[in-house]
Amino acid sequence: MSAFLHTEALSYAYSNSGRRVVDLWSQTFEPGLVWLRGPNGSGKSTRLKLLAGMLQPQYGSARLAGVDLLRQPLQYRRMVSFVGAEPPPFEHLSPTERFAFLSGLYPDADRSSWQTHIDGFGLQPFVHQPLRTLSTGTQHKAALAAALALHTPLLLLDEPLNALDAASLAHLRGVLGEAANSGEKRLLLVVSHEDLGLTPNACIEL
Repeated sequence: MSAFLHTEALSYAYSNSGRRVVDLWSQTFEPGLVWLRGPNGSGKSTRLKLLAGMLQPQYGSARLAGVDLLRQPLQYRRMVSFVGAEPPPFEHLSPTERFAFLSGLYPDADRSSWQTHIDGFGLQPFVHQPLRTLSTGTQHKAALAAALALHTPLLLLDEPLNALDAASLAHLRGVLGEAANSGEKRLLLVVSHEDLGLTPNACIEL
């Protein structure tokens, strides 16, 4: 059986540096919750951005459920959602407007699931306010709620536990735990310097 996600010699160097921060990365992933760990400078966030299609690899490839990142970029990107440290795109939209827009791009987006995450992250008072007017933490929770509800085969989370209040942290850990135990053909790849607070299906050390 072929791997759900496979990288082959994936490589990337930023233009202001001659050193490849990701160098010939070959890795196989199966569905479930996977914790990607490594020291500062090991290229964890860069790897997620490469897998999200946000950065163009200088060498190598990635395939997700048989779809090639470089040869089928549009189809590939519609199978992937990403939440990083930066403010979510389309900051002029409210969380409600942004999810409505994303729902037109991602075939498995689920509004009832989005509402569940809005409630879980305590976002109901903010759903009609432009994202750019919200605090960094609230923007982060809104981005998580949307990404989780898109139900993409691959969800990439870069430091998702950062700056979450206790209730939001409990909600996210519940979602991650469900992903680890559901048996769904979906991969949640998480970069976190904090302990996840639950047992992932796999832990990859860089």
